[in-house]
Amino acid sequence: MPIYAYRCEACGFAKDVLQKISDPQLTVCLSCGKETFKKQLTAAGFQLKGSGWYVTDFRGGTPPATGTATGPAASAPAETPAPAAAPAAGTKSD
Repeated sequence: MPIYAYRCEACGFAKDVLQKISDPQLTVCLSCGKETFKKQLTAAGFQLKGSGWYVTDFRGGTPPATGTATGPAASAPAETPAPAAAPAAGTKSD
């Protein structure tokens, strides 16, 4: 069930109310009793998280990594420099 924000135009009383979508809109202020209780327009309070969509997925010009390589770099093996030989443990160099 969504949470709706209400505010009285007469006295300024504000309250968040948990209601079904099919419930009628509240009109009577719980504080002053006048029929000036109005539903406020608010931003949605959720973010998509997890292994699905992210805010940064399609910003910039690069698509997100998919785990499979395509294009000319995928067919040519990547060259990596050979690691430098480390001295063996227990040997001394003078």
